[in-house]
Amino acid sequence: MNLQKIRLVAGNYVFILPALLLFATFSLYPFFKVFQLSVMDWDGISPKMVYVGFENFKDLLFDNSVFWLSMRNAAFVTFLALTVQNSLALFLAWCCDREIRGGNVYRVIFYLPPVLSGIVVGLIWNWIYDGHYGLLNHFLHFIGLGDLSRAWLSEGRTALIAVSVIHMWKGFGWGFVILLAGLQSIPRELYEAARVDGASGWVVFKNITAPLMIPVFILVSILTILGTMQIFDIIIATTGGGPGYHTEVPITRIVTTMIGSSRFGYACAMGVVFGLVLLAVSMIQIRVSKAMRQV
Repeated sequence: MNLQKIRLVAGNYVFILPALLLFATFSLYPFFKVFQLSVMDWDGISPKMVYVGFENFKDLLFDNSVFWLSMRNAAFVTFLALTVQNSLALFLAWCCDREIRGGNVYRVIFYLPPVLSGIVVGLIWNWIYDGHYGLLNHFLHFIGLGDLSRAWLSEGRTALIAVSVIHMWKGFGWGFVILLAGLQSIPRELYEAARVDGASGWVVFKNITAPLMIPVFILVSILTILGTMQIFDIIIATTGGGPGYHTEVPITRIVTTMIGSSRFGYACAMGVVFGLVLLAVSMIQIRVSKAMRQV
């Protein structure tokens, strides 16, 4: 009997062995390799690596304003995503939860943008924002606001906001799906009882919907922050981090340092610091979520 159990357990491990090998090769090994390279001076080609200790981190923390500018840009996009994008997602989810005509069609339409490739979305919006023949400028001229037309992705004062709009358009769909699922999980009996008592729509939302949706709000906010802080493909497809450094974000700065400057060790140090920032943000969110659930 014991021999059969051993064979069964061994068979189970053999069954998952390919997945474990893939995970170890493409996830665990690179994860630990980043920490090793972060204390090295390496150009990515030469077999020689020079140990520099914490010099990469020292230079990054005290003498790299561009990296911290990229962090600020990512934080700005994240703030807009948390407020505007998630508010839009909640409003649309609330509308579809009210069983409007064609609700299933709207659900499919709203979820289409997240399914599209970020590169494809970026190329489409490049055409919309183009300063010469872009759809947005043509629309502004059509409604008599031609003075507002400009090269939206080429001017420093508008580039970051324009990229943020693209990101929010692409990202609101998955938040919409999660929020809609949360709304549909609320028992309908609670709404019916509130209507019988004569409660207004705002009172129902404040006393029934919002408290029961707190775990969903927290989940969506965590995913929004972690996803938006790592924005990359849309930036590459639209501005490449320009003009200047106005749309530079941490991932593009890391890639530019690694490939453009051949400073692989320094880029890995950036990756470690960026990962620690994301970890700290996640821990803060977890603490806040626990505190909100206890209220």
